[in-house]
This record gives sequence, structure tokens and C-alpha cells, in this order.
Amino acid sequence: DVVETQEHYKSRWRSIWIMYLTMFLSSVGFSIIIMSVWPYLQKIDPTADASFLGWIIASYSIGQMVASPLFGLWSNYRPRREPLVVSTAISVAANCLYAYVHVPHSHNKYYMLIARALVGFGAGNVAVVRSYIAGATSLTERTGAMANTSACQAVGFILGPVFQTCFTLIGEEGVTWKLISLQLNMYTAPVLFGALLGVINIILIFAIFREHRVDDMGRQCKSINSEGEENDTLDQDTEGNVDHVAVVALNVLFFVILFVFAVFETIATPLTMDMYSWTRKEAVFYNGIILSVIGIESVIVFMVVKILSKKTGERAILHGGLLIVLVGFFILLPWGKKLPNIQWQEIKNNSVPRTVPTEMLMPFWSVQEVQLQSNHTAEPVGCPITQSWCLNTPMVYLAQYLSSDVLIGLGYPICNVMSYTLYSKILGPKPQGVYMGWLTASGSGARILGPVFVSQIYTHLGPRWAFSLICGVVVVSLLLLEIVYKRLIAFSIRYGRIQE
Repeated sequence: DVVETQEHYKSRWRSIWIMYLTMFLSSVGFSIIIMSVWPYLQKIDPTADASFLGWIIASYSIGQMVASPLFGLWSNYRPRREPLVVSTAISVAANCLYAYVHVPHSHNKYYMLIARALVGFGAGNVAVVRSYIAGATSLTERTGAMANTSACQAVGFILGPVFQTCFTLIGEEGVTWKLISLQLNMYTAPVLFGALLGVINIILIFAIFREHRVDDMGRQCKSINSEGEENDTLDQDTEGNVDHVAVVALNVLFFVILFVFAVFETIATPLTMDMYSWTRKEAVFYNGIILSVIGIESVIVFMVVKILSKKTGERAILHGGLLIVLVGFFILLPWGKKLPNIQWQEIKNNSVPRTVPTEMLMPFWSVQEVQLQSNHTAEPVGCPITQSWCLNTPMVYLAQYLSSDVLIGLGYPICNVMSYTLYSKILGPKPQGVYMGWLTASGSGARILGPVFVSQIYTHLGPRWAFSLICGVVVVSLLLLEIVYKRLIAFSIRYGRIQE
């Protein structure tokens, strides 16, 4: 019953590989400058403070949240090449703008804000990518393709900071081309490299990408985006309504998954500085290594779940992933008796004070003022006395923190892939652009709210409250999954066209 030629199969998978590349470049565009935003912002606009840095970091997710449903809607009615090329071109232009934010004589921080928001807007093509892959794969291919997509995204997040590290060799001054007012340095080279990758992506979309669609059984179908390129149409397979209860439930679950991971990323540096008396440099270095290892762990998990899902099904794996995340945050709760070192104990009382702002390393994080000894810096370490909970909350031991890292690094990619896979299967043959746009937007909203939530709760109430509330959120999501468990089935299975 499978009606697909060998040439169609090859063309279909070449197009899917172009979508993998687009997803990879989208995540590189986010991560390639993330560690250098603060020093670059300080350099181009001394009036910018830490709170404004938070807005710059959040602007990417805000842009993506706005753009995802729009590009998704566009892809439902027009060839997907159009939104893919336009979104990538916007990212290229935004990266070029970022390289020139030093040129204006004032308000430079606002130009940087606009540039990052536009990069995020261009990254709204993630909805188009996932909707295309969902429509161009059969049910048996879907989990593997979605896992590969998420793996490409994870590799992009890992390699972005690696690329940036390589560009630090250019230095802060670098080379200036006065004719075009371009400074090629450690801050601008990464975004220009990202722009170059975007141009290559556009060329490949024009040269290789073609519209393809198959039904859940792998039969070649006519796509509404193909402009008559394919002739085999199976309109009867689109009959039936999407289960919107399942759709809304998965949007909520995906929001929770992205929310808790955003909390985990945000809290890493301040938690380790408070608990283990690490300096800023040590916290960034050690957590950078930990996040890199988690990234590698995630890629391995993406590959394993492709095989495991064939035996157990996506719903059971999603349930297991949420349980692993719950255990990971439960382990982070302070259980011992030892208190963390208090920061004021580390500051010499006989120093000659003058005040400078602490280097800001995390978005939405409060900037503390530090006393310096004359002629040399004495960076205070430990839990700051301004956080009253430091005096009575036990420390989170390093073994707890590392165990939690491993578990969250295992549970998050499982939940991520299974959410997308189940979502695409529930939608079935219906146009998925807008639906995928809403799912991407819910994830972007979670990445905005997560850092805000944890910065407020952790600063004022401490890790016990912060991680207890996260555990509560995950428990509620598990209850929601139990309620809708039987509804999370593929469109074709729901209408009896395929046996589960």
C-alpha cells in the first residue's frame, strides 16, 4: 500500500536534513554570543545595568514567541520555502545589526536589544521546521525524526559557546575596517559568523529543499504547500477533528518542561557561588563544563529514545522523563545541617573601600556591590548576608548538585522529544504550522518566566522554597498527564485507520 518512489524518498529526506540544519543554526544563533553579551554591553553603553541585560537576554525568547505562530500560519497556506527564507534573512540582518551597535553615539543598548529581539524573531522558523518534519514523515519515522531535530538543536547550543571561545583569540580590539565602520573583534566575529551560516542556509533551502508530504502510513500525498508538485492526494485521511483537549494539555506540559529547565540553567551560577564559595570565574568555568556534559548527555538520550519508544510508546517515556526531572529537583532540596559560608565573613574590615559593580553573569540577577582592598581586588565569596535565608538554610552539597545535574540532563531531553512527537501525531494530517507555532511560543514564554520566577523566589526565600515549588509544578504536570493519558494517541489511531 506504500506509494512512494525511490527518488521521492531521497528528495524527502534531503529536505528533512535541510530542516535539521536550519534547527542547528537557529540554536547556534542564540548561544554563540550568550556569554559575551554583558561585557560587550558594558563596552558599548556604560549606562546599561544588570536589569537591562535581563531584557536583552529575554528579548530573544520574546521575539521567537511572537514570530512562531505567524510563521506557522504562513506555512499553512504558502510554500514553506517562503517563511524559511524570510525568517533566516531576518536573522542574518539582525546579526549584522548586532555587529554595528557600537557605531551610534547614544542609546547603543537599545540597538542591541532590537538586534537580539530580531534574531529571536527569525528563530520563529522552528515552528515551520517541526511542522514540515511532522508532515513529511510517517508514524514510524516520526519519533526518530523529531529526536534528530532536537539533537541538532542541542548540538547547536553546545557548539555555540565553543565557536565563541575560538573567536576570543581575536581579542577585544581586533581589526577595524574604517571604510565600512566595522570592528571585527571577539564580540562581533561570532555574530558575523552566524550571519554567514544563515546565508549558506538560504542557498541550501533554494537548492535542495522541496515540499513533500506523506500520510501516517508513509504513502505519498499532495501537500497544500507544494503548488501541484505531487499528485497522490488522500483527502479522506484529513477527515475528523483534532483532539483540542490533548493539544492544550501538551502545550501546558511543554511549558512546564521548558520552565523547569530555564530555572535550572538560571540558578546554576548563583547557587554554586552561594553554596560552594566559588568566585565568578570559577562558577562560569565549572558550570560551563557541567552544561557541556549535559549537552552531550542530551544528544545520547535523543538517540536512545528513538529505539526505546518503539518498545514502550511515547506516553510512557514522557511519564518516565517527568519523574526523573521531579527526582532531580527533589535531590536539590537542602537536607543537611551544615550552613553555607557567609559572604561578609570573607571581606577584610581593614580594607580601604571603594565601590564597583560585580560583573553580571546571569540574567535577572541582582548586582551586588563589592568592597575592594587598595591596589588589588578582593572578590567576596560565599552566601551574601543580604539574602537572609543564608543564615538558617543548610547548604546544598556538591554531590547533590552534581546528581541533580545528571538526572535533569537525562529527563529534560526525554520530555522535550516526546512532547513534540506526541503533539505532531495528535495533529495528524491537519496543517500543523499554527499549532507548532503555539507550542514553540509556549516554550519561549517559559524561558522568559523561568528566570524571573527563580530569581525572585531564590533571592528572597532561598533554595528550599524555590525547589519545593518546582517539585510541586512537576507533580501537577504528572497529574495532568495521568488525566489526559488515554487521549494522547495519534490522529489515525483515534479514527481507527491504524491499529496502535
